[in-house]
Amino acid sequence: MSTAGQVIRCKAAVAWEAGKPLVIEEVDVAPPQKDEVRLKILYTSLCHTDLYFWEAKGQTPLFPRIFGHEAGGIVESVGEGVTDLQPGDHVLPVFTGECQQCRHCKSPESNMCDLLRINTDRGVMISDGQSRFSKDGKPIYHFVGTSTFSEFTVCHSGCVSKIDPQAPLDKVCVLSCGISTGLGATLNVAKPTKGSTVAIFGLGAVGLAAAEGARIAGASRIIGIDLNAARFENAKKFGVTEFVNPKDHDKPVQEVIAAMTDGGVDRSVECTGNVNAMISAFECVHDGWGVAVLVGVPNKDDTFKTHPMNLLNERTLKGTFFGNYKPKSDLPSVVAKYMNKELELEKFITHQVPFSEINKAFDYMLKGEGLRCMITMGH
Repeated sequence: MSTAGQVIRCKAAVAWEAGKPLVIEEVDVAPPQKDEVRLKILYTSLCHTDLYFWEAKGQTPLFPRIFGHEAGGIVESVGEGVTDLQPGDHVLPVFTGECQQCRHCKSPESNMCDLLRINTDRGVMISDGQSRFSKDGKPIYHFVGTSTFSEFTVCHSGCVSKIDPQAPLDKVCVLSCGISTGLGATLNVAKPTKGSTVAIFGLGAVGLAAAEGARIAGASRIIGIDLNAARFENAKKFGVTEFVNPKDHDKPVQEVIAAMTDGGVDRSVECTGNVNAMISAFECVHDGWGVAVLVGVPNKDDTFKTHPMNLLNERTLKGTFFGNYKPKSDLPSVVAKYMNKELELEKFITHQVPFSEINKAFDYMLKGEGLRCMITMGH
């Protein structure tokens, strides 16, 4: 029985207020409007960005809201004007998008779509300023255009990447955010050559994905830097060969790394968002050719300073957003890396819970346990 064009009633995990456990509710999901698609979510995982906005400590709180943005699913129906997706397609919804029309989308150098780039404050759809979720006639807000903690969700078609239907959605769904961010920061932006040395600052899921990128690129030494020594053992699975805990040294960590590497590493990737780590990541690369890439998102008022000579001595500092991948154009090729066994994803998925126990995923993350918790929807 086709549900196209009709309101679907389904289960969603609703955040009614900041920091309070999510509540599984029956919600109504309206049909997709122009340029939108409605997805049946099969698997979703929890990313730190969900946790950050759920806690609502540093930004404008918007509740009630359905969080979630790392997921895999199937197209249920498409709205007017959608030609590149059809019911039954296997897809990854993405927190940013690709309208394919703006200057950014037309540039081979950018993935920062003018229309669909991430907007954490917006809780409604772009086309009409309305939410597609409601309960008892009252709207429930969206999150970053995806809201995957719901059995069905509505997204702009430019934020939905069609992938190989053979790819297991319970594995590749982690590519829709953090893993691609770290992987692409290394492969697309830092671009280490075979045999080079790479430093990774922060060994959470994004940092380990950056290390995985360095492993794939054939780096000879991958140095992991983290204040939590408990992360070091697991990081070996991702190709990390050496570890530095800044707390173990009485001099700046960039000096420690320079001493270990005859003047500095060839590439560094910063995945913490801490401005001191950003300075260290930049200053630890070798003069003449070193490239540092910033991935971690800083606090609102953060600034950092470094001596201009560090740049004049031919070090390069770069930033990246979503690993420089264009969601629709590039994600299928990242899925292909997994399918051809070049990229390993299983090691990122450390916990699994049914949708009814989604709050356990938040507990694991708050305790710093594991990397990604896979949440299986209850269809």
